[in-house]
Amino acid sequence: MTETTPELCRETGRITPQAPFDLQKSLDFLGDFAATRYEQIIQPGALAKALSLGGRVVGFELKNSGTVEAPALDYTLFSAQPLSAETRKQALEKAAFFLSLNDDLRPFYEMGRKDPYFAHLVAELYGYHQVKFITPFENACWAVIHQRNHITVSRRMKQGIVQYFDRKIDWAGQTLWAFPEPGQVAGADFVILNEVIRNERKTECVISAAQAFSSVDQEFLYRAPYDEVKKWLLTIRGVGEWSSTFVLLRGLGRMEQVPVGDKSLLGAGKAVYGPDMEYPDLMRVAREYGDWKGYWAHYLRVAS
Repeated sequence: MTETTPELCRETGRITPQAPFDLQKSLDFLGDFAATRYEQIIQPGALAKALSLGGRVVGFELKNSGTVEAPALDYTLFSAQPLSAETRKQALEKAAFFLSLNDDLRPFYEMGRKDPYFAHLVAELYGYHQVKFITPFENACWAVIHQRNHITVSRRMKQGIVQYFDRKIDWAGQTLWAFPEPGQVAGADFVILNEVIRNERKTECVISAAQAFSSVDQEFLYRAPYDEVKKWLLTIRGVGEWSSTFVLLRGLGRMEQVPVGDKSLLGAGKAVYGPDMEYPDLMRVAREYGDWKGYWAHYLRVAS
């Protein structure tokens, strides 16, 4: 993963995740996550991915250079154009957000170890920080595309969107594709975009999401009370109760709640807490984790 085309502008450095952090567990998750499975280069101890920033494509490569208890990641940023200080800052923030590098899991682990049913998951997933969608807009698009859709069809639709907007960069002999920014999609011609997605309702939902995310204050999404952000998400065509909580968790890193009515979560809960557990029982356990209930739910899902 060290070779690249000479014409790319590059910048290197080191970032320090919040310990404990195990990059390999993040890579293992990405290898199994269908929504983004083929959108990055994954090798043992290394990851490369592209993102769209202000209409340009910037890639980042992260390589493990530390330990779980003293983590460090060597990074390379690369782009076809010179990297400004602001672009560098935004790219590193996006990379850190994507892998939740700044999450301090120690309070969560302290709670989890006191749960006799859950303690073994703390040991098994120790150092795993939630891998999110790199932007909440991408998460919202995936949520509306994947509703009542086979995973293969959903992936084809998402790949079609990415390739239509042609946000790509070559790295290590491979092409990395970046999901477009909401402003780019909001201005797309409906007829042409529908030829890509091949489903009028889902095209309407994607454009609705693009229009919403291109006009919202980003600070509102990350800082406003949970219920206010959820109410805003529900104004997007195709986003319902489950989709809104899904985006809050996996697109915004809002861990205060768990996805509403998630049948897969109930199945994961039964596997850990016993086959007699029902949804009200699951929610009772979730409440015991307070503001960490989102991480608790994510760990259940990852382990299932």
